[in-house]
Amino acid sequence: MEGKSFLRCLLLISAVALVTLFTIVTFPNPPPNTSECATNSAWCTAKNRILRHPSAAAPLRHDHTADVPHHPLDPLTVQEMNKVHKVIKSLFENKVYSVHSLVLEEPEKEVVLKWGKGDALPPRMASVIARAAGKNYVMTVDVDSGAVVQQDTSHISGFPLVTQEDMMGVILAPFASADFNRTMAARGVDINYVACLPFSPGWFGKAEDGRRLVKLECFLNKDTINLYMRPIEGIVVVTDLDTNEVVEIVDTGKHIPIAKAEGTDYRLEAQNGPIFKLASPVSMEQPNGPNFVIENEHLVKWANWEFHLKPDPRAGVMVSQARVRDTENGEMRNVLYKGFSSELFVPYMDPEEAWYFKSYMDAGEYGFGLMSLALEPLNDCPRNARYMDAVFAASDGTPYVRSNMICIFERYSGDTSWRHTEAPIFGNMIREVRPKVTLVVRMAASVANYDYIVDWEFQTDGLIRIKVGLSGILMVKGSPYTNMNQINNQENLYGTLLSENVIGVIHDHFVTFYLDMDVDGSNNSFVKVNLQRAYTSPGESPRMSYLKAVRNVAKTEKDAQVKLKLYDPSEFHVVNPTKKTRVGNPVGYKLVPAGTAANLLDPNDPPQKRGAFTNNQIWVTPYNETEQWAGGLFAYQSQGDDTLEVWSNRDREIENKDIVVWYTLGFHHIPCQEDFPIMPTVSSSFDLKPVNFFESNPILKIPPNVVNDLPICKADHASA
Repeated sequence: MEGKSFLRCLLLISAVALVTLFTIVTFPNPPPNTSECATNSAWCTAKNRILRHPSAAAPLRHDHTADVPHHPLDPLTVQEMNKVHKVIKSLFENKVYSVHSLVLEEPEKEVVLKWGKGDALPPRMASVIARAAGKNYVMTVDVDSGAVVQQDTSHISGFPLVTQEDMMGVILAPFASADFNRTMAARGVDINYVACLPFSPGWFGKAEDGRRLVKLECFLNKDTINLYMRPIEGIVVVTDLDTNEVVEIVDTGKHIPIAKAEGTDYRLEAQNGPIFKLASPVSMEQPNGPNFVIENEHLVKWANWEFHLKPDPRAGVMVSQARVRDTENGEMRNVLYKGFSSELFVPYMDPEEAWYFKSYMDAGEYGFGLMSLALEPLNDCPRNARYMDAVFAASDGTPYVRSNMICIFERYSGDTSWRHTEAPIFGNMIREVRPKVTLVVRMAASVANYDYIVDWEFQTDGLIRIKVGLSGILMVKGSPYTNMNQINNQENLYGTLLSENVIGVIHDHFVTFYLDMDVDGSNNSFVKVNLQRAYTSPGESPRMSYLKAVRNVAKTEKDAQVKLKLYDPSEFHVVNPTKKTRVGNPVGYKLVPAGTAANLLDPNDPPQKRGAFTNNQIWVTPYNETEQWAGGLFAYQSQGDDTLEVWSNRDREIENKDIVVWYTLGFHHIPCQEDFPIMPTVSSSFDLKPVNFFESNPILKIPPNVVNDLPICKADHASA
């Protein structure tokens, strides 16, 4: 009997270790004892060791402890974070605290715009969000003096994004509950192979106020690495994040079997049959090196573009002070002061007890940047890519390095920048073609089961393309059905039967971007250029109808709340009314929408109150440094009282003001069998395109490719 007890104990310890390891992979925040992150720091490379073969792990490019800031927008360095960490420890003394965000508090915009290379940097300030004794703290810390200014956030609902320690502490809570163990036993599930993972609960009423809650869902972690495809359906363990107390256990799926493991492993070595491989691999090579430079770690210069680039734990990537050179006079002209992904909203379309709450805000609840791991050379990014590390703060405020979080590379895929062939009407054939080479900035975030790839692509014609790709693993629902012929036509599956006992639930993805446009200066106007049908007068023309452009300048915020309509088309211009072209047009850029899936939820649905920033595809607000996160400063269990919609409904003036444009890329996802067991990437994008910004085509002076100018790459047979 003692031997059996010992064996059960040993198996339980093994299961706990397995769950812990899985959570470290899934929620990649550092542990509280993270030390100063030098090149030999264990934490610095732990993610690569866990996720990939050690030989494939990308080494740190240098010792980040020696970094110093060179630009007002440069992120906090390791040394600066260590100073702030000491201040935080002193402030809370012997209290238990957690740091949920520690980033640069950027100087005022006017200060940054006036700063020039060689000038002294403005005072370095840190923005800190922390929790202690059940209270949220928002603080500004002077990095050099240690002075602290606290802000009152008592009027804002919700909590800061969760930390690694929150997740690590709560994943074992179900196993300490006798009720949970009895529930698993009643289902005939071996507790030693159960993994429970925490998910944000949304907000569904006052009963949830005052407690940081999390809902754990459980999976059978056996015979496959893809445990998401083996849910223990209907089990939800509601737990208090601060105390790890199990508040409630939902058990609604007792009749639903656990799906089989067969066919769920997506790794190459697990696939049966011949491997599909191109006989001649394709790669872009630059033996002479790239055409871009990265000055002082963050200032990117390429072709006619320059911009400041940095990682951010919440937004992922921030692009600032993007400027393009005018080919007519060589002047560097302002386009975008700052752009980043402000929030993601992912509501699932299943109202049942174990699913209704699934409406995630991935940036504000988990941290889009914190979920970004090292990019995989040759697969995430091409061979000619260069990489940028991130320095983030652990939950005790100590810094750590996330290596290779961003890659930068030039892309040529055979596309053309412009072309024309003139037939030899007058004796000579004229053919002019220019290749399109672009610069891409890329990050990839793995937010639990889903993966997001975000590209910022810069073109020589002045266009900026922002693209989002979706991949990863579906969040699936267990089902009693193994074939569609078993299902009553009247039954709502809330999704698609993907495999035996597995349903892919319908859901949406919305990614809202913050775009502080500064077109030739900070004061801009938003213009809706509406295409309208017009009619000719009787006898005026053989034509009856034509289209005309009607320009309307938005006076206030509500004028600029836009729902896109296919049969009411418009262009959306951001213009500088004080700057004109030679022929008198105001210089500008236009937002070219795409990925325009609209949110169809009822505005009064609790998830939609929190995700109200998706009620329109376009918003325009006056610049306000406190209004950056579309879902609010505290998104976790927020009630929708601090969203972009709330700010915009104040209806402030925006004509000829410093304005921010917000655009939401949307995806409706009705899963299909091709999404099983892992999804091929689906992408959509939108553009920021010059409109009367240049006097003429800005790339007329770009020469065509000539054979002798191009490097000749030969296959290395010796290494084949």
